[in-house]
Amino acid sequence: MVGDHPRHAYIAEQVQSTGHLAGLVIEDRGNHIPDPPDHLGDELTDLYVRHFEKRAEAETSFFSNHNMPEKCPRIEINKSELNSKTVHEFIDQIDPDLTLTYGVHKLSGETLERLPGKKWNIHGGLSPQYRGVITHFWPSYMLEPQMTGVTLHELTKKLDAGPIVHQTAAPLVRGDGIHELACRTVSEFGKELCDVIRLVETGELSQLQPQESGGKLWVSNDWSPHHLKVIYKKFDNKIVDMYLDGELTQSEPDLIRQFD
Repeated sequence: MVGDHPRHAYIAEQVQSTGHLAGLVIEDRGNHIPDPPDHLGDELTDLYVRHFEKRAEAETSFFSNHNMPEKCPRIEINKSELNSKTVHEFIDQIDPDLTLTYGVHKLSGETLERLPGKKWNIHGGLSPQYRGVITHFWPSYMLEPQMTGVTLHELTKKLDAGPIVHQTAAPLVRGDGIHELACRTVSEFGKELCDVIRLVETGELSQLQPQESGGKLWVSNDWSPHHLKVIYKKFDNKIVDMYLDGELTQSEPDLIRQFD
């Protein structure tokens, strides 16, 4: 169950490469470059447009050669249909052993109960430190780009709180801006996801690790276009380089992984 942006297509294609893609639910996530809110003023409007244009450019650069799989059962829906009878009937039809969600809105309790077998979420952030939304933005804003990552965890009714299956941290590459860093992380995770799926297939998956308390649940209201001034005006989108140059606090994320 995925969104319809390039990074989502890449992950769906990676799953397809394992030979175990039974079907797709694809949610319309809207324009990749959203219109700026009204009344921002010229400076913030320019930063807003710049930020999302750079996101689109980075995703195109990393994932333009990857397409949403077509040769499998699939349905395309909008947000209001995610927990609908149509989706429930589709789940019953394909009867998955493992469900992965990435880039879709929250599943209802009824939909979760409808899913047979394992049900995991691909979360664009390192839990529990960065749970919630926009969590590939906040590590750079908090001047710890090394904490950009992806967490594969069990789906539960509580957002991003289920036991952790596997985590991937960002490879830091000089010259990367905030969006290149995010894309590089997703790209790396996609390769590792195939190996995790093979461990499921062979019965060699290690026990999931419960999430410890702590961290922060970032919500959409935490983010404001004003935050873009820090990324682009104060630090010129060079936070990765600052970390690599030792200008920022050096620390390594404590990851939960199925393999080294």
